[in-house]
Amino acid sequence: MPTPKEILQQYWKFQSFRPLQAEIIQSVLDGKDTLALLPTGGGKSICFQIPSLCQEGICIVVSPLIALMKDQVEQLKKRNITAVAIYSGMRYQDIDRELDNCVYGNIKFLYLSPERLSTELARQRIAKMNVNLIAVDEAHSISQWGYDFRPSYLEIATIRELHPKVPVLALTATATDVVKEDIQDKLEFKERNLFQKSFERKNLSYVVLKEANKLNALLNIITKVKGSSIVYARSRKRTQDIAIFLQRNKIHADFYHAGLSPDSRSAKQDAWVQNKKRVIVSTNAFGMGIDKPDVRTVVHMDLPDSLEAYFQEAGRAGRDEEKAYAVLLYDEVDKKRLEHAYEQAFPDMKTIRQVYRALGSYLQLAVGGGIGKSYDFDIGAFIKTFQLEVLKTYNCLKILEQSGWLILSESVFLPATLRVKVDREKLYDYQLRNKKLDRVIKKTLQLYQGVFNYPVRIKESQLAYALKIPVKELVQSLNKLQQDGILQYSPQKDQPQLIFLKERVPVDNLVIDQVLFKFRKERFGKNIKAAIKYAEKNSCRSKQLLSYFGEINAPLCGQCDVCLGRNKPEVEEATFERYKQKIFLLLKKENLSALEIKEAFSPKRHEQVLTTLNFLLEEGLVKVLEDQKLKWVGD
Repeated sequence: MPTPKEILQQYWKFQSFRPLQAEIIQSVLDGKDTLALLPTGGGKSICFQIPSLCQEGICIVVSPLIALMKDQVEQLKKRNITAVAIYSGMRYQDIDRELDNCVYGNIKFLYLSPERLSTELARQRIAKMNVNLIAVDEAHSISQWGYDFRPSYLEIATIRELHPKVPVLALTATATDVVKEDIQDKLEFKERNLFQKSFERKNLSYVVLKEANKLNALLNIITKVKGSSIVYARSRKRTQDIAIFLQRNKIHADFYHAGLSPDSRSAKQDAWVQNKKRVIVSTNAFGMGIDKPDVRTVVHMDLPDSLEAYFQEAGRAGRDEEKAYAVLLYDEVDKKRLEHAYEQAFPDMKTIRQVYRALGSYLQLAVGGGIGKSYDFDIGAFIKTFQLEVLKTYNCLKILEQSGWLILSESVFLPATLRVKVDREKLYDYQLRNKKLDRVIKKTLQLYQGVFNYPVRIKESQLAYALKIPVKELVQSLNKLQQDGILQYSPQKDQPQLIFLKERVPVDNLVIDQVLFKFRKERFGKNIKAAIKYAEKNSCRSKQLLSYFGEINAPLCGQCDVCLGRNKPEVEEATFERYKQKIFLLLKKENLSALEIKEAFSPKRHEQVLTTLNFLLEEGLVKVLEDQKLKWVGD
């Protein structure tokens, strides 16, 4: 079999591995259970893709993010590597066919959502597969100590019973010390085995700005720092409002959120990736799996409710190792909003049961039914139908999810499919008797090959355009053909999926583990306090983040807003000139770091020195080099 480096060069055209990738890959090839912590953009996917390609058999990849699964499958296919994805919302016959291909075909990667992994159908087929590796992406989701706990992840370890000799590779970008231990326990590692790259990002400057007018502050940042940018906002409406504000100020910006159509999301994402749009304003639905290394700024318009989420999103800046900025715009309203969110996040049992009862009615689900089934779920229509409060309803669904009753996934796009169920003779006879549908049948046969043999993907809009009729009229015709037994037609859909993990029970029998409920409430409160502390504490931003993730003795970064003195008092003009002259003389001799310059002054002068240095950087008299040393470039 080829070596890992040969695989890397053959399929990815890279000449060498990034830090820790080679060691992680070798650990997997040695058959060891492995936990890999690599920051956003650290190349986690290669760590399971390459060892699997070095061996016979298939790699099972567990991921909770449907969009990310689809993206990785497409990327592998572009490299002529066979891969499939199975997730909630797919039609049974499609799942059945893809699993068969994994058993009997030449598929190298099977991507599964965690709830699909534990179904009887999946378990039966996985038992027959020649599995060489089980990869668990977003592995922090298995830990109740983590910020994104998903109970369905707890079932992953049961798959090890089917292939006890196959190693597990767990991957995540963010995990505290307790989460690292929990991941290895829950996945039943045979022995502790952790590979962790430091979370330090030497090229990334973390900045917190307390601003009353966030829009003007954002415009100032985007104007000053050239290049591509991501702006994160909390609501869908706000993404659009901010994008319009930037456009009015002659910034090429667009907005993105999960409520847009698949074609629209894809077009917006592609335009930004290809630099046709400079700024993308998005909810947290954007960013996962997008390989754009040259993002110069990531700006958060709202204080996040966890440092894990913030660190991951901020880490999308500067993946090319060039200078980049992660900016958090913060005000007192953010703090109050987070504190209010904490109060609303854990409704009482009466409210939870009310929402659970409404779900059963909305989905017309009988008591005792629903287990393992996936339903299209429009949460907006659900709330409107039962006149529920938006925030309380959402939080009730989250509690039901964290308690293992159900899963609410992101939108699933499934293209329309079509198959002719009758033979050609019967079809011709039907056409003679149904002149109105004859044209639709002829055009379908003309455009789509193989419709007599298997379900083929169609585009209703494309077919309607060819027929010069409205899409609505075409859909009516296809439904009529299905009713008459001529076609098997599955229309296109793009809806979030709600999956019942347990059968529906009478509402009085709905039980929530109160010990875990209390634990999660305490954890959420601590996460919020940590986020507020990060914004308000006047100490090195990078050191705060690294300390949160267990790197206790991390050095001062020398480049965040605190280290550069942006939050320090102004310096008197005469004092400024003296400090400026001394900094000039120091840097003319050699390039120095901000900390080295600071140490050249007495300790009581440090704050004012950093303020002076910050001004010199902003005025372009001093620049930061790749090694984080400072160079005098002024006159």
